[in-house]
Amino acid sequence: MLLRLPTSVSEARECLAEGAVPIGGATLVWAGWQRDGFPEQALSLRELAEANGVGRDTLGAAVTLHRIDGRVPDVLRLAAGSVGTGAVRRTATVGGNLVGSTLRCLLPPALVLDARATVLDSEGVHETDLAELVAKRPVLLSLRWRVPIASAYRKLEADAGGPPPLVVASALHADDTGRRVLVAVRDGYDVSTGAADADAGPEAVLRALRGTELGDLPDTVWEAVGPQVAGLVRGDAR
Repeated sequence: MLLRLPTSVSEARECLAEGAVPIGGATLVWAGWQRDGFPEQALSLRELAEANGVGRDTLGAAVTLHRIDGRVPDVLRLAAGSVGTGAVRRTATVGGNLVGSTLRCLLPPALVLDARATVLDSEGVHETDLAELVAKRPVLLSLRWRVPIASAYRKLEADAGGPPPLVVASALHADDTGRRVLVAVRDGYDVSTGAADADAGPEAVLRALRGTELGDLPDTVWEAVGPQVAGLVRGDAR
């Protein structure tokens, strides 16, 4: 297998046109390749500057999870730190987690940050939303989001070999019209979202969120959602 390491977007596009398969951190594809056979060419973005940035409002797809630190919002930092073991986090990448994984541990944080994705496909580079990113799985270059006032994240413990652990992510945003809270919950493999005006107080916020698709979640899930969102609105979220 030939590993291609482009240093420019145009070179990366050439690699894709020539059939190179995106590899991410290879934590998810390696076992399958050992079983089914390796592709002739693989594509890594680790030498591409556009895919390696880390900042208060941006994160590159080639960034490994252990590099995600206090420069990004808490909800994203905490989510990255909860993925796998230290050895996995030193190899797994943002792009591999969001595009190549079925769990997509970084998706709930990205959703509550209202992130947009810069992607590379056969037509070139363009920006898209997270729904299209997950559905079409183009090559992710980077994420960019609105910097929140505050954010929170919780992953509940789960039995080994059982369903994926419940994840609750939330972020409090402000603009010219006031404050707004965004919430995303991963229950099993499904992710549900909701948003509400945050200026009315915690109880009103939770009632409004019950009117979104989050309201279909069982009461056991709301036992985790309620305290986190209320704390975020009050200013004491964890």
